[in-house]
Amino acid sequence: MTWRMPTEWERHERTWVAFPTSGYTLGDTQSEHEAARSTWANVANRASEFENVTVVVNPGDEAIARKYLSSQIELAPIPIDDAWIRDSGPTFVVDSGKLGAVNWVFNGWGAQGWAEFGKDAKLATAIAAEVSATVIDSELINEGGGIHISQDGTVLLTETVQLGKGRNPTWSKQQVEQEIHQRLGTTKAIWLKRGLTRDYEEFGTQGHVDIVACFAPDGRVLYHDQKNPNHPDYQVSSEVRETFIRAGLEIVSIPAPNTLTDHEGYVDYSYINHYVLNNGVLLCAFDDPRDKEAKAILREVYPGREIVLVDARELFARGGGIHCITQQQPAF
Repeated sequence: MTWRMPTEWERHERTWVAFPTSGYTLGDTQSEHEAARSTWANVANRASEFENVTVVVNPGDEAIARKYLSSQIELAPIPIDDAWIRDSGPTFVVDSGKLGAVNWVFNGWGAQGWAEFGKDAKLATAIAAEVSATVIDSELINEGGGIHISQDGTVLLTETVQLGKGRNPTWSKQQVEQEIHQRLGTTKAIWLKRGLTRDYEEFGTQGHVDIVACFAPDGRVLYHDQKNPNHPDYQVSSEVRETFIRAGLEIVSIPAPNTLTDHEGYVDYSYINHYVLNNGVLLCAFDDPRDKEAKAILREVYPGREIVLVDARELFARGGGIHCITQQQPAF
């Protein structure tokens, strides 16, 4: 079979989200629990205004989840450790009217010491069973947030992710590309040297591309443009921009928020980490003057779709954004 990963802006059958159940994502205090559950649920509820949404809940959390989620959202009780379903869930592919689910090896973002991932490593196959998708096993340690594809079969990758010491240190670029092309139906790879600075701290992914750059439906590539030279991502943005120019791509600057720091240090707040829905886009908001500017740019990038700003600060405080907690199941 020749499997193909549809682009994110192609028609969806549904969106998958996971509900926070434990660990640093949920937090230690009641107020942290409330913030996490409300934030994840807000994304799911806003998505459900545009398409079907199924939320994975750890068995026993159903009653809690129902307090936060819209009544039209379906629950799927499946054992989970964490709630970053973009990474632990399947990457859906299609072929000739069939649905497939790529089951990457998930090892907690490079077997990081704090990560619990025994249940999450089985999530892709469990979701595949829920929707009767063919499981496509891969030996590559990878996550959905570490890849992004274009309409013409180009995939974005990061050297510190797919080739990182905690993931696939013995693989060559050629081997990684061959495996990804085989599973996703892509034909070309563009490698970034690194991701955003904050992403290399304790709860980071070590360089996921989905806060750095993404393709647009018209073939352009959007990139996170940190314009303040005092922020360490100023140099990262320059490197990324040069990489795309050398690749012959037309680029679109998405300026980073004006906010530079939080109580932990330099932030990785990014408008790149948005989620495209049927007729809509959920765009990360940070109570920042640049929120409206980003919305205006994305309105032009995704004509005909409603751009919805959703406060993502609680997500980024925990290591990700809206794109990281959603996963599209394509229609076919």
